[in-house]
Amino acid sequence: MKVEILGSGGAITIPRPLCNCNVCNEARIKGTPYSRMGPSVFIHDISLLIDTPEDIVHQLNRSNITKVKYCAYSHWHPDHTMGRRVFEMNYDWRNFPPNNMHTQLLIPEGVKPGFEEQLGTMKHFDYFEYLGIINRTILKDDSKFEIDNFIIQAIRLKEDYVYGYIVSNLTTRILIIMDELVGWKVPESLGKLDLAIIPAGVFVNHPITGQQNISENHPTLKSECTFRETIDIVGNINAEKIVLSHIEEPDRLSYDDLLMVEKIYKKKGINLEFAYDKMILEV
Repeated sequence: MKVEILGSGGAITIPRPLCNCNVCNEARIKGTPYSRMGPSVFIHDISLLIDTPEDIVHQLNRSNITKVKYCAYSHWHPDHTMGRRVFEMNYDWRNFPPNNMHTQLLIPEGVKPGFEEQLGTMKHFDYFEYLGIINRTILKDDSKFEIDNFIIQAIRLKEDYVYGYIVSNLTTRILIIMDELVGWKVPESLGKLDLAIIPAGVFVNHPITGQQNISENHPTLKSECTFRETIDIVGNINAEKIVLSHIEEPDRLSYDDLLMVEKIYKKKGINLEFAYDKMILEV
């Protein structure tokens, strides 16, 4: 299975516009892997995209992806959905009748209410369906959607409007959670995985120096998983490889910093890697 991290950033990408901190300036000069676009993953074997951040058009072009047959969504938040206009590119504006490309959207049943209530998402998809460039499949909890020899299963997280995905075939089984790990406990039923991609969480303290990054009373910590909590989750996931993504600019960690953090945790017996844009994972 060929999995590509199209965008490894979070809600606040790197470099952040108007910011002149060292991490952002370095990213502007060096580009990838120091720069990070919004959160998105692509499984090449079945042309499956997960989430459409604002810069998804640039991500698809950068990775030379020419067709998205399927797109699965994790939740309604704008950093995961606001690039949805990418599907207008499926429309054949030159010919009539149009010879459109087509994308099938996979929307878990718990994500659907957020799409109906927030950001005009479902109305936007109504328009795309009218154009004949998408159709929608609502995934029931724990149901299985088949693409060729692959099975896609949506799993509801603790925040019940957010979903992760288990993608498997006859030989490989992977877990992809794009965001919102807060409060999630690894179920025993998750079983053995070849790969797990999960969000890194908020770095309350700098993972190398220990310096406090944000106040422990910061309101965001009521709704966001911390890096320390993510490490506890990592310890309960039975996976050959674990990759942490959704890395936010306010954490002020460069690509080189994260390589050092990987080494620190490997010495502790915790084998993890940090994602970067265009990272290819062959499993």
